[in-house]
Amino acid sequence: MDFFIEVDDATLRREREKARTLRKQGWWQNRIARGRCHYCGQQVPPKELTLDHVVPLARGGRSTKGNCVPACKECNNQKKNLLPLEWDAYLQRVQEQ
Repeated sequence: MDFFIEVDDATLRREREKARTLRKQGWWQNRIARGRCHYCGQQVPPKELTLDHVVPLARGGRSTKGNCVPACKECNNQKKNLLPLEWDAYLQRVQEQ
């Protein structure tokens, strides 16, 4: 099954600008103040948390409060453009090794 959709450059730019705006808002500051990665649950200094789109922008996701979560750099780098279903499958493979 192919989960890829074409996202044009203008849409990506617009959504990235929305993400920059979201990072300045109080709700985001409260989320990172907890210091916990959404994916691995590890305690991380708030300044080291990154904003990750659960459904990546390149896969049709949007910069909304419901799609943005705090993630440690390691998880964010590993997840890249994976959808939640693909990320879960990746984690299961890693745990089996």
